[in-house]
Amino acid sequence: MAGFFAKYAPLLLKGLEETLYMTLLSTLLSYLLGLPLGVLIYATKEGGIHPHRCIHRVLSWVINTIRSIPFIILVIALAPVSKLIAGTSIGPNSSVFALVVAAAPFVARMVESTLEEMDIGVIEAAKTMGATDLQIVTKVLLPESVPSLVRGLSISAITLIGYSAMAGAVGAGGLGDIAVRYGVHRYQEKVMYLTVLLIVGIVQIIQSSFNLAARQIDKKNR
Repeated sequence: MAGFFAKYAPLLLKGLEETLYMTLLSTLLSYLLGLPLGVLIYATKEGGIHPHRCIHRVLSWVINTIRSIPFIILVIALAPVSKLIAGTSIGPNSSVFALVVAAAPFVARMVESTLEEMDIGVIEAAKTMGATDLQIVTKVLLPESVPSLVRGLSISAITLIGYSAMAGAVGAGGLGDIAVRYGVHRYQEKVMYLTVLLIVGIVQIIQSSFNLAARQIDKKNR
């Protein structure tokens, strides 16, 4: 057993680093894109703070279209663009663009759902006091939604871990790549099981950490 770990530990550590890199970077970029997109969808809906039927319908159509494409197909379809951006068709950098494209619409819908849970009375009160649409978003909607957005961040990160594992099957590296190469092609089941345990451990740490952060924020807001 000691020989097994000595042989595969460097490989697994490298895969872990690549998975964390892909997950953290794509989660950050997905929120930078998905958060304003979700706010815009919420604001432009019928009955929103700034209704605009055309913008709302176009954005909804784009988001629904991207979300309907299975990720494994999306990452293959976007491979030429990913190569153009990252300069390579293999490795962690090659998959970040596809991960962001897949996750940003998911984040946008999650943000929209979070904002829809807001008490409409708070928004009406802000309007009565003369707040602009931008002030309502930045000083009312987003601050009040922070705990839910933090919990949503954990869901997004966990989803992207699964996506990164699928991307590993087409050359993106990470734990998914190791699981396929060693667990499927080389019949090294122990290596595959270890990658599964590492992924489960990452998910548990992310979920627990963000749940704790959300509870702390809730306490401060009360």
